[in-house]
Amino acid sequence: MAGDRTTSSVSSNDDVPEVSDARSPISVADEVKMDSLSLNDSKNVNDFIDEDSKITPVPCGGTPYDSAVRFEDLNVSRELLQGLYVAMKFERPSRIQSISLPMILTPPYRNLIAQAHNGSGKTTCFVLGMLSRVDPKLAAPQALCICPTRELAIQNMEVLLKMGKFTGITSELGLPLDKANYIPVSKRAPVTAQVIIGTPGTINKWIAAKKLGTSNLKILVFDEADHMLAEVILWIFVFIFLVNIIPFITDQFILVQGGFKEDSVRIMKEIVRWSPKCQVLLFSATFNDTVKAFISKIVKDLFVHGYNELFVEKEELSLGSLKQYKVNLPDELSKIMVIKDKIMDLGEQIGQTIIFVKTRQSAGMLHEALVKYGYEVTTIQGALGQEDRDKIVKEFKDGLTHVLISTDLLSRGFDQSQVNLVVNYDLPVVHEYPSEPNYEVYLHRIGRAGRFGRKGAVFNLLCGDRDNMIMEKIERHFNHYVTEVPSWTSEDDFRDALKKAGLT
Repeated sequence: MAGDRTTSSVSSNDDVPEVSDARSPISVADEVKMDSLSLNDSKNVNDFIDEDSKITPVPCGGTPYDSAVRFEDLNVSRELLQGLYVAMKFERPSRIQSISLPMILTPPYRNLIAQAHNGSGKTTCFVLGMLSRVDPKLAAPQALCICPTRELAIQNMEVLLKMGKFTGITSELGLPLDKANYIPVSKRAPVTAQVIIGTPGTINKWIAAKKLGTSNLKILVFDEADHMLAEVILWIFVFIFLVNIIPFITDQFILVQGGFKEDSVRIMKEIVRWSPKCQVLLFSATFNDTVKAFISKIVKDLFVHGYNELFVEKEELSLGSLKQYKVNLPDELSKIMVIKDKIMDLGEQIGQTIIFVKTRQSAGMLHEALVKYGYEVTTIQGALGQEDRDKIVKEFKDGLTHVLISTDLLSRGFDQSQVNLVVNYDLPVVHEYPSEPNYEVYLHRIGRAGRFGRKGAVFNLLCGDRDNMIMEKIERHFNHYVTEVPSWTSEDDFRDALKKAGLT
């Protein structure tokens, strides 16, 4: 970035594209332009919803930690305080930051498994944790952050570059490149950046090829940790076969069923081998019981110093600043008509909109229909090349586009403060028959609206008994009734819904 001492680059040595990124690249991208992906200042007032958040800390061995009222209470460097107040424009720590940062930054640097609401400030916790542990004089990797998708890795790098603007700390992105820019791992230079953020396949290859040294690592972060350590269901060869023959495969199917557990565990074991005192931080808005039990066991077995925990009861996770609605429709065509006649125009008046669909085929069909009706929309899904995905995200974050159709590629962690409306064109399910909701994905999807305590609304489009059954299960799971829009044909009913959400 111009005038910054913090540096960033993108490199790749992948022999095979990893699961989290594009399967069929259609364009070339040899570098992520971080200058063009800079954060929007307007979102960084740190005005979070967390005053009423019921985050429960479970400190290791009952060790008491004093919450941080101000960032100065954390004993971080002057340069980092400057980054927080001047570059990030923060005023005070959020609740999750107030509780977790003393746990992260206090010797003996215990490990942390942390759950908190979407939009509550988790990214700041681990980015500040990483930057605080780096010795600027040592030109070697000291902090590593693993993310499930390219988009989330880039977004986390944006935060790190801004927060670390005055520190001189160097950083590098580890992501797959399009095939046209493939560089054999044996030909890349060893990594000397002090902070690395990347996806698990690429990072694992760098470590295996001895291009990313781990002997100086002090802190390891897993963002969306529940997702990173979920069970692997499919073999990679079956996965590649399915991607090539089934055009309507979902990106959630890719992300969940393809899994990252094997690479993630391998990274953990390699780091502990050479840096046994490395601190590990695992963050997510959701942890189901199975994944939480596995994470707790592996942290206990591999990492020293024990671990602290932060968790939120599931009934508290449905985001109180969001108003959730369900819209009953007679058929699938009506979904398109509701979006065309009600949501497109109303959504543009209140900010930006993300429409989540289940499959790539649905994304393409909806995009084509709305463009045919004269609307400007963009669509992102996993089959696009990296350059196209970067361009689509940049245009949306810059406010050049107002409606984004997405598969579950962007359901986790995607942060855009102007998104006030989320539409679930298809409800997320774990499997079709019997229909079982994907509660974690539902929570992550709706968390794209109303970020940082701002007002937001969600419209769930329901068609038939099956959708209503799925919606009822979601309501029961979160113990939260979703209000029904009286008539899908009434614009006044939609306006009234947005008014009750505080958006008009």
